[in-house]
Amino acid sequence: MSDEITKDSLDPIAVIHVGFLLMPEYTLSTFSNAVGMLRMANRLSERDLYRWSIYSVDGEPVVSSAGLEIKIDSALNQAEAVNMVLVCGGYNIKNYCTKLVLEYLRSFANIKTALGGLCTGSYVLACAGLLDGYRCTIHWENLASMREEFPKLQLSSSLFAIDRDRYTCSGGISSIDLMLNLIASIHGHQLVQQISEQFACDRVRTEKDAQRAPLHYLIGASQPRLVDAVTLMESNIEEPLTLDEVANYVGISRRQLERLFNRYLHCAPSRYYLELRLSRARLLLLQTSIPVIDVAISCGFSTAPHFSKCYSDLYGKPPSNERRAVR
Repeated sequence: MSDEITKDSLDPIAVIHVGFLLMPEYTLSTFSNAVGMLRMANRLSERDLYRWSIYSVDGEPVVSSAGLEIKIDSALNQAEAVNMVLVCGGYNIKNYCTKLVLEYLRSFANIKTALGGLCTGSYVLACAGLLDGYRCTIHWENLASMREEFPKLQLSSSLFAIDRDRYTCSGGISSIDLMLNLIASIHGHQLVQQISEQFACDRVRTEKDAQRAPLHYLIGASQPRLVDAVTLMESNIEEPLTLDEVANYVGISRRQLERLFNRYLHCAPSRYYLELRLSRARLLLLQTSIPVIDVAISCGFSTAPHFSKCYSDLYGKPPSNERRAVR
């Protein structure tokens, strides 16, 4: 989470005005989850921390992918005094990236308005050139095609991404996590904890939480050896293979293996393997009562201190604290 969010973009004292741009066939649940977090922040703080307006490109009603319409406040170019514009996307987003909507969004960027994309809304921002140089994400079904179309984007498979004044999430309930992290950065974690309790959220996920997506959607179907390598890693968690063994099994050199991981998954294979094991460990900590040392061994760590250090480096807390938080 960037410190610049509060310092440069959003004032924690003033009421923050969020504009939601609804694109045709937008995902209703992703939009309503985002609004719900802002509403609850106002209710629990007993003052108006946030207000929101709903826009379409032309001011006319927009039908969601669920077939429902929501009242529109105005056309996007008539929006006044908004601190942030969030583009709400959904199905067939490419069909709706008109020259007009791209021009409107660029005009907001020119006056330093914070911008974001919910679900496939990120695609609209990318088409406008407004995600260049920013870390961002999009729904896993669109990751591979997005990488092909915009190879210079810092695209990740995380649930959401906050980079300076750009806010993107992958859709579904990830808009809850995006908005809670935004609220925490401006109005503190205590308020977010209260909101989470109201919505029965057991924890607020972070940018380090990845989307659970089939690998061929993350990288496309053109790299079968990379898919085979990851499948091998996933099948050998308790007794990790060496990188030479992985490369051998899939029929390429270690150097080729490293190139594939760096190009398509944006990390070294050793790092990917480590995070895969730690992700499995986290699920065991959150969902079972298995002793921490047994979790470590089942995920390929020979000593508890090494496991604890690796876990803390990735998740910001030792495994014992993760288990304690669940309890």
